Amino acid sequence: MLYPREERGIRQLLFACRNCDYQEKSDTNCVYRHEVIYTPSEQTMVISDLSTDPTLPRTNLIPCPKCSYEEAVHFQSQSRHPDTRMTLYYVCCNPNCQYRWSS
Repeated sequence: MLYPREERGIRQLLFACRNCDYQEKSDTNCVYRHEVIYTPSEQTMVISDLSTDPTLPRTNLIPCPKCSYEEAVHFQSQSRHPDTRMTLYYVCCNPNCQYRWSS
């Protein structure tokens, strides 16, 4: 098994064996990369009081597809992933419905 090691003189990342003298140069200077990927829809399901939040904008132009209530709170996704487009999410303001959908 090869372990990361730095060649301090030339600041080069190497992968070296701990049992023998074998080593090889790394193609990149990255030892480990951890990417966290989440979807905004999962995040919005956690928040239960979106329809009563006074800081979110409201609209009367788009009725709820489930109960036809004419007021909804809307917000944009907070995704910072470069490959995803910005999505607009809606939450029905009817206290008995609170259906969530996206455009």
